[in-house]
Amino acid sequence: MTIHWYFDFISPFSYLHWQKVKALPEAVTPVPIVFGAVLAACGQKGPAEIPGKREFTYRHVLWQARQEGVALRFPTAHPFNPMAALRLCIAAGSTAQAVDALFDWIWKEGNTGESIESLAPVAAALGVDPALTQDEAVKARLRANTEAAIAAGVYGVPTLAFDGHLFWGNDAHGFAIAALRNPDVIADPEMQRVGSLPIGIQRR
Repeated sequence: MTIHWYFDFISPFSYLHWQKVKALPEAVTPVPIVFGAVLAACGQKGPAEIPGKREFTYRHVLWQARQEGVALRFPTAHPFNPMAALRLCIAAGSTAQAVDALFDWIWKEGNTGESIESLAPVAAALGVDPALTQDEAVKARLRANTEAAIAAGVYGVPTLAFDGHLFWGNDAHGFAIAALRNPDVIADPEMQRVGSLPIGIQRR
């Protein structure tokens, strides 16, 4: 079974979820994508774009990190432009080492990650020429990753995807692993019924 993990460095919940995902015994393919493009495709705003929800989200993720024993320090500003970090990850092969290094730089140490200049120490540690973040092949790979995620139905990050199912969010990890270990979790009749539940009313 192929398991994909869609994420963006802009998301602190992706950072938290990565700590669990990288510990799985199964092989998981990290897929960096542009969360903003996913939001645009779905006609949504991100939590950090909604007053009130923004502040709650920041406090909630800090609380989750403390509950899970994960060091988390917000960068100097958020939301920030994650393109440089995403491209650097791809230039480094989207390896677990690259994902770790970038998440740690931004979300564990609280450094800025919005430009290749600010990420120069990470690029050096990974042995990647910063100029590669402007390579057309790297940019094309990020676009392709994002388009594939949208086509697969991804609507948020982080998302763990396998066997045609999407599990969104750090707090959905237990559900995802239960379904991964036992497909009958999703095959359950009530799970199937709610998957095609009629819509009673729609906002205009």
